Amino acid sequence: IGTAAHVLGAEPPPRDRRTRHWLYSLTKVHDSVAMVDLDVPWWTYRAVDEVERWLGARPHPAHVFEYGSGASTVWLARRSASVTSVEHHEGFAGLMGDLLASVDNVTLLVRPPTPAREPTVPSAKEGYAGLDFAAYVDAMDETDGEFDLVVVDGRAREHCLERALPRLAPDGLIVFDNTRRRRYRNAIEAAPVMEHRLPGLTPTLPYPDQTSLLRHA
Repeated sequence: IGTAAHVLGAEPPPRDRRTRHWLYSLTKVHDSVAMVDLDVPWWTYRAVDEVERWLGARPHPAHVFEYGSGASTVWLARRSASVTSVEHHEGFAGLMGDLLASVDNVTLLVRPPTPAREPTVPSAKEGYAGLDFAAYVDAMDETDGEFDLVVVDGRAREHCLERALPRLAPDGLIVFDNTRRRRYRNAIEAAPVMEHRLPGLTPTLPYPDQTSLLRHA
C-alpha cells in the first residue's frame, strides 16, 4: 500500500477516476479525517454516485437522519439542508464532534447502549451481547417531521429500518449498507420496501461489498 500511495501521489484522485480513487483510499483505512478529505461515505461507489444524483435532483435540499456517524455525516451535510446523526460509540463521537465543529447544519446525538440481561433492542454484532440499543434506535423520535433520506449504517440495523419507515417521506430514500449479510437480507425482505442493490468497490475496503437503496413499496 505504501508503494501505491507513492505512485498515486499525495493528493486524493478525483472520484470519477474510480480505480485510482479506490487504490488511494486503501492507504487511509480507519482514518475518518482522511475519508472526509476524500469526500466519500463508506458505501459502495455506485451507491455514492446514485445518492449524490438523487440529492442534486431534488427541488428542495433534503433533511437527513443517519444511524452511524462518520465521513458520511460531513459528505451529507455538504449536500443537504440538515443532518441529524446518532452515534453509539462515545470515543468515536468525540472525534466526530471535532470534525463537525465548523459544520453548522449537523446535530450529533450520542446514545451509547446500556447493559441489560435481556436487551429489548439487541445488536447481533460480535462483542455486543448483553447491550441494549433502545435509546440509540429511539433517537429518531427526538426530531419531529419526516426525513427525506435515512442512512442505516450503525448498530441494530434491523430495528433502525423498522423505526425509519414510518418517518420516511413518501418519496424518500433509505441507504442501507452491507446488505449481503443474511440478517440484513432477512430484514429488508420482510419490510414493505422496494430495493435497489448496488454492489461493487467501496472506499478503503479491499473486497467488494453491497449497499442498497430502499423506497416505500
